[in-house]
Amino acid sequence: MKGTKVSLFLGCAVLLVINLPFVFAEVVDRVAAFVDDKAITLSELEDNYKTAVKLRPDIKKEEVLNTKINRMLLLREAKKLRIEGANADEVLREYLELKLKTFIKITEDDLREFYEQNRKEFGKAEFDDAREKIEEYLVEKEVNIRLKKHIEELRSKAYIKIQLDN
Repeated sequence: MKGTKVSLFLGCAVLLVINLPFVFAEVVDRVAAFVDDKAITLSELEDNYKTAVKLRPDIKKEEVLNTKINRMLLLREAKKLRIEGANADEVLREYLELKLKTFIKITEDDLREFYEQNRKEFGKAEFDDAREKIEEYLVEKEVNIRLKKHIEELRSKAYIKIQLDN
């Protein structure tokens, strides 16, 4: 009987030592969202939010999170196309150029129509002087429309779970 108690005590002591790291475990960070198999931690979100608030004080944390999710989805697509760059912003610019911008065609008629409809905005500037700025504006406007649709499509195909406490 005495040997059984000693064996039981030693067995418990060994289990305690083996499981000791788990006894003192603590939560270091929480997951704010999942995008497919990738997690966005609360600390990552907080860092992004602090940066965003400096640029736009009225921004909400949910907006920052959605922007991060969209970036992750776009970067994943860029990776599939083997697009590389010095940083994530460069990769995204290249991806948008390749995937969206190259397919946008602004006609001469589009440029002239925009100029005529917004003539007051150009003051004394003639069409030829304003042409380049008009084209840049119309291309960017179309890129934004297509990007919104593209992101909606990417989001619809991804598993996204947001776990933010409001």
